[in-house]
Amino acid sequence: MIGGLGVGATVHYYRALAKVHEQRRLPLHLLMVQADVHRVVGCVQAKQFGDLAKYFAALIGQLKAGGADFAVIPAVTPHICIGELAPISALPLIDILKVVHEAKIGKRIALFGSRFTIETDLFGALGGENTIRPQASEVDQIHEAYMRTALRGEGAEEDRQPLTFLARRLIERDGVEAIVFAGTDLALLFNESNTPFPFIDCAQLHIEAIMKRLLP
Repeated sequence: MIGGLGVGATVHYYRALAKVHEQRRLPLHLLMVQADVHRVVGCVQAKQFGDLAKYFAALIGQLKAGGADFAVIPAVTPHICIGELAPISALPLIDILKVVHEAKIGKRIALFGSRFTIETDLFGALGGENTIRPQASEVDQIHEAYMRTALRGEGAEEDRQPLTFLARRLIERDGVEAIVFAGTDLALLFNESNTPFPFIDCAQLHIEAIMKRLLP
């Protein structure tokens, strides 16, 4: 697993995987290499997707040298370079974009996550007439709250509450049926106990796909 994108997201994946293994009384064999989140964000902002893919490929090479059988990027935005990364990766990848696309969500949705995921409809994985794009100022609000959470590595009520209000606005104004959490770090803000609106968690779909690979 490529960690550090940000730390909170990595911990979220680790906890979920460890919990399932503990429930089944099985050992979890996990290798992790730490990525430089500032380098990754810089490449994304500069649209240097080829350079980002090469950086990830080098990290995946380290995982392979350690004995890993496949690789996972526990974050959504870095998948922006998946097209460039897959052909040069030393290990098979469990691609969150493919996982979400295959889920066939089939609802009228809006995305919460980084600007890059919202403005591209999760890099094309959730494109179509059922995907409602928030207004420009709302995209700014979501992006800023998301990036604060990712870089801080923990959630804050001053970010959760405004996003909750915005989700309700999208549901009432635009007929949205569910908010798609297209950013792993949103798990630091929202969970089943504090989320008063319908949601679909991309990270959870990804984790379930990883578990199918680990425990077929």
